[in-house]
Amino acid sequence: QVQLVESGGGVVQAGDSLRLSCAASGRTFSWYAMGWFRQPPGKEREFVAAITRSGRTTESAESVKGRFTISRDNVKNTVTLQMNSLKPEDTAVYYCAASAAHYIATMANEYNYWGQGTQVTVSS
Repeated sequence: QVQLVESGGGVVQAGDSLRLSCAASGRTFSWYAMGWFRQPPGKEREFVAAITRSGRTTESAESVKGRFTISRDNVKNTVTLQMNSLKPEDTAVYYCAASAAHYIATMANEYNYWGQGTQVTVSS
């Protein structure tokens, strides 16, 4: 079992930055690829960004490329999503997830464990 707890959400204005963190506990953190997903109001959950076990490779959705950066610290057992130049359409509940995959996982059904989510609201 892996327990994931997100933090760092909040209410910001368009153009601002936020840094989301996800703290992992339980099984060895470095065994898992990690990802961030989000669920906008009234919409399906969607992929945001992912990172491999080693942290050497990342992938992000087209809608956030150049604005969001995912990183991980396998000593502190954390994964971070740095979000810059936020837009109102980034408003969503953001979820951290862990995958046993040996590759970049971009589909929600490839993830084994999920956090409870943290709300990000961007006002115009």
